[in-house]
Amino acid sequence: MNTSLQGQVALVTGAAQGIGLSIAQVLKDAGAHVHLTDIDESGLSESAKKLALQSTVADLSDREQVHSMVEGIVDKYQRIDILVHAGGGVCGQIGRPIAEIMPEDWHEIFKANVDAAFWLAQAVGPVMAAASYGRIVNIASGAGLRPSLTGIQAYTAAKHALVGLTKQLSLEFGASGVTSNAVAPGFVLSNPSTKKQWDALGESGQEQLRGSIHTGRLGTPEDIAQAVLFFTSTQAGWVSGQILSVDGGRS
Repeated sequence: MNTSLQGQVALVTGAAQGIGLSIAQVLKDAGAHVHLTDIDESGLSESAKKLALQSTVADLSDREQVHSMVEGIVDKYQRIDILVHAGGGVCGQIGRPIAEIMPEDWHEIFKANVDAAFWLAQAVGPVMAAASYGRIVNIASGAGLRPSLTGIQAYTAAKHALVGLTKQLSLEFGASGVTSNAVAPGFVLSNPSTKKQWDALGESGQEQLRGSIHTGRLGTPEDIAQAVLFFTSTQAGWVSGQILSVDGGRS
């Protein structure tokens, strides 16, 4: 299958580390002009230097920052073809009883995972629709399809919301040649937060999780990036509104 993205323009969020960084590498290798963004200034700087790509530090839950960044990219290239929203995550939180959750805990995770995805789609969707071509790919989670192993109520609720938003974007933009899909990763050790979750499982929990995965191993950021590459390809033009579980068969 030809997955060349030669000449296309892509925006990848959450690019300071892990899955986002791997996605940026894969899209660049496929020939795309990739722009990176993350709220983590130092991590983003390292990623941009490593991949020799341009980047913008931004709080993606802030509508004005998102629109300003996208306008800058469009002004430079006169187009934007691909959006991959890999930002978000658990925001450093761990699972706790529901009675202990404060409003700021709940809203922090929704801002990072759902608000950001909405403002990004609002900024890029009309540009893509006007060009009659575009690919929107959100990084969801197995926690967006079932209860979360993390035990973080806001995380599973936010990822379920992201799945719903992905399908709604497909309906809104599909007739204009813009597809909207999501990848739902299984457990991937890709950043400090996932390492903390892994350690919290303990040896017995880790063994139980590994044993529930058909392939017998945890995922890698590269596993997720390759699935994203398919969704961004021209061959995936009639694939929209789909949620692809990339979890070694666990689902």
